[in-house]
Formats: sequence, structure tokens, C-alpha cells
Amino acid sequence: MPGMLADPSIWIALIQICVINVLLSGDNAVVIALACRSLPPRQQRQAFVAGAAGIVVLMTALTAAAAYLLSLRYLELVGALLLLWIGVRLLVPEDDAGDIEDSSGFWAAVRTIIIADIVMSLDNVLGMAAAARGHLGMLFVGLIITIPLILFGSALIMRLMERFPIFITLGAGLLGWVAGEMAVADPSVKNIVGTRAHAVETLAPLLGALSVVAVGTLLARRRAASGMPERTGP
Repeated sequence: MPGMLADPSIWIALIQICVINVLLSGDNAVVIALACRSLPPRQQRQAFVAGAAGIVVLMTALTAAAAYLLSLRYLELVGALLLLWIGVRLLVPEDDAGDIEDSSGFWAAVRTIIIADIVMSLDNVLGMAAAARGHLGMLFVGLIITIPLILFGSALIMRLMERFPIFITLGAGLLGWVAGEMAVADPSVKNIVGTRAHAVETLAPLLGALSVVAVGTLLARRRAASGMPERTGP
């Protein structure tokens, strides 16, 4: 172990993993803020920690198999569709505070954090896998180090959402944008678009963002107009 710590490549890998994770985690912080914004303060902190712990474990496993996973046809396309659905659901208003106290709201938030962050990270893990250079222990440590930074960013974004509701719409639109980018990155889609790849890569994220905002806003308005009970979680 002391020999490993004396190896400069280990520390270089750790620093690179941390930097890459911080740079690529802006959208992850948005997901955490959106999923937890309607929970009571105590449950917000618990959901932050539980979701972060799940992300560390799953991201380590995902990055270890990144090269193989990202070569699979339709994987990113399915992930994009899932992310669109999550974005729409996060725009629909939460239940009243009395219902949110229920533990199902807490676990729904944790589930949304983990699923959305893992899906959104499918095209980011290659960078961390390359930086790790086979040092999966350093990958795990790097993720743990950067998680507090992500959680701090999530808390800040959530406060902005509470004060300026427009940030909720912008956050959901960001999920749609990422979904559009993921969809066109799928090998099956690249083969179909061929020479039109550049135009599709430009339009798909915009269409994804607009679709999430339009559908989510429409569903929220219909729910409010009908007076139906609101959802218990994402």
C-alpha cells in the first residue's frame, strides 16, 4: 500500500478523476435539487446522502465496464427516453406537505437521483475510466471526494428553485437537452443519420429540452385544472 501511495501515477489519476467528475456534474446537481426540492429539510439531507452513496457505488461499477457498455446498441437511446420521462415527471407539482412526509416520497427522491444520475453519466464515464487507468480504488476514492462538492451545488440550486421557480423549468429542460445528446450518440442512431449527423446533433438536444418543458408544463396545468390528487413521487 505505501508503494502505491508513492506512485505519482496514482495521485495523477485521482486528481484527474476529481476534476472530470466536478466538471461533468453540473447536470447531476440539478437532478438532485429537482428530486429533493419538495421534501422536508431533514429528509432532504437524508436523500442527499443516500442518493450520493448509491451514485458512488454504481458509478464505480459502471465506469469499470464503461467501454463495453457504451458500445452496446440502443443503450443510450433507451437511457435518453428514460431521462425524458424523468424530466417531465419532475415538472409535475409534488403532493402537499402532509403527504410528502410519507417515506415513499423520500425513497422516490432517492430512486430518481440514482437512476437519473447514472443514466446521465453514461457518456461521461469514459473520461473517468481513462483517467483511472485501471486504478478502480482511486476511482472510488475520487468519487467520494467529489460527492460533497456535488451536494453543495445541489443545495445551492435547490435554494434558487425555491426562490425563483423558473429554475425548476430550466433544470427540467436541461435533462431534456442531455437526453437529446444521448440519443444521437447511440451507435444505432449514428448509423441512421449518416451524413446528416451534424444537423441532428444540433437539433436533438433542443428538441429534447423543448419537449420536456412543453409536456411537463401541459401535464402540470391539466392536473391543476382537474383538481386531481397530485403525485407522491417522481
